[in-house]
Amino acid sequence: MSAVRVLTSHREPRPTTNPYITMLTEALRRTPGVEVVTFSARAALLGRYSVVHLHWPETIIGLGGRRLSGRLVRWVLAALFLARLTVARTPVVRTVHNVELPADASGPQRLLLRWFDRLTTHRIVLNDRTVCPGPSTTIPHGHYRDWYTGPRSPMTPGRLQYVGLVRRYKGVEGLVEAFRSVADDALTLDIAGASSSPELAATVTALAHTDPRVSLRFDYLSDDELVTAVTAAELVVLPYRFMHNSGTVLAALSLDRPVLVPDTPVNADLAAEVGPGWIHTFAGDLTAGAIEAALSAARAPRAPSPDLSAREWDDAGQAHLAVYRAALSRAGSRGGPSRRGSSGTSSAALRSGAST
Repeated sequence: MSAVRVLTSHREPRPTTNPYITMLTEALRRTPGVEVVTFSARAALLGRYSVVHLHWPETIIGLGGRRLSGRLVRWVLAALFLARLTVARTPVVRTVHNVELPADASGPQRLLLRWFDRLTTHRIVLNDRTVCPGPSTTIPHGHYRDWYTGPRSPMTPGRLQYVGLVRRYKGVEGLVEAFRSVADDALTLDIAGASSSPELAATVTALAHTDPRVSLRFDYLSDDELVTAVTAAELVVLPYRFMHNSGTVLAALSLDRPVLVPDTPVNADLAAEVGPGWIHTFAGDLTAGAIEAALSAARAPRAPSPDLSAREWDDAGQAHLAVYRAALSRAGSRGGPSRRGSSGTSSAALRSGAST
């Protein structure tokens, strides 16, 4: 069987690239039967490939602080790329990281993103709770045990840690407010991660100002700095207002630290998967009582490490290849990408040759 040549929606990984993308790219390149072509305008418009794999298509159309002229160029190139996919009936596979369109997408950007959605032949979801149209396959997010290998810190009793970008939906303001109501002076809270805006950083700083137990670092963390911060903690707290997929949860678990996260079906499934004592949850708004209860529960005996055996990267490479071949088969048998019908399959089913 000939190799599947896959154009990805990301460029060649660099040291600052999302580790998930880097590790998946490496896993695919180790997988016999896959040829990976990373994204460039030339490759997208003129290159040779049989399948397109999207992760965050907004990276193609450009979001954020570019000049209008730069954004217009990106939109035109994206439209030409989409036109090529439409005319050539190229199968498009999409990994569903986020279930909603980006909140800061403009009108033209939303039109392009919806065009990508219409062309999608098959979706990869990271958990069985993700609802999406059309055929889909669950391939769990891989662990980070082979990525975060820097020096570990000794665990500091009473240390609570938040890591990652500080954004409105992640509820960092609520975390600081709840922690200020915790009476135990032996507890400390460290917040480490770049803020999405100076205004949000100022809000969090003002809330933390009166509590000397709270320390703030509004900077991007290197991999080694993240390892140092997470392993120093007794409990990692991620007080998101909305959480569906979270690489930060898996980063903490990969570093053998328990986490406090919102009570959602996805997190309940993860708790059952990794074993008792690793996932602690809160319902509604985070409170001091929820923090104290989670820390008490995290101090109970548990296994030395969470069970992440279902998240090996070599398994992910084979599962992605099965999806690519299924998308190609569907496109070939129906004269192009199908927009009708729906099926949900696990990666194990695809690896065994089950029909989608």
